[in-house]
Amino acid sequence: MANLDDTEDVALDFGSEDEVSRATCRSPLTAFFHLFFRVSALVTYLVCTLFSDSFIINFVVIILLLSMDFWTVKNITGRILVGLRWWNHIDEDGKSHWVFESRKASKKKHLETASESRLFWLSLVICPVIWIFFLFTSLIKLKIDYTLIVLIGISLQGANLYGYVRCKVGSKKQLSGIATTFLGQQILRSTLSGKTTTDDTN
Repeated sequence: MANLDDTEDVALDFGSEDEVSRATCRSPLTAFFHLFFRVSALVTYLVCTLFSDSFIINFVVIILLLSMDFWTVKNITGRILVGLRWWNHIDEDGKSHWVFESRKASKKKHLETASESRLFWLSLVICPVIWIFFLFTSLIKLKIDYTLIVLIGISLQGANLYGYVRCKVGSKKQLSGIATTFLGQQILRSTLSGKTTTDDTN
């Protein structure tokens, strides 16, 4: 079994992610649960102190919602909505392997929709950003106990974000190559912009 840094990038045989159906929403129930637990965790974090003064109760409820969101997004909604899946397995030698799977472009039987793809990726990116914002607010207000909840939220949702980006883009070398290319483009653009400004001044 081929691997790269104990990881594998695999193409799944259940449709094409590149071809997108124009239907509004092919799996509304899946899309609903993709948002339900993560939005519920955010809302509960914001209003929990209005209904309960017990940190333990609030902690348990929010962590339960975050855990359900992590499991649902990792094992169900990513596979159905965008044809991506990441997971871990232990081989016979006891070595851990991370596997990042995506649909084969040659298969066209199971198409995603543009709205589902947009919903999936926007929520996957925006929610961890909101938790990071909560981290700063909890530190400013010196709510050290609730900072623990926020850190768990960032960890769980950040793990799903990283896993699906790996599925979408590919191996670590590809990710590094994309980052390097982007940085190079920005430097080149800045250099050309500065040169143009200098020429105009002269």
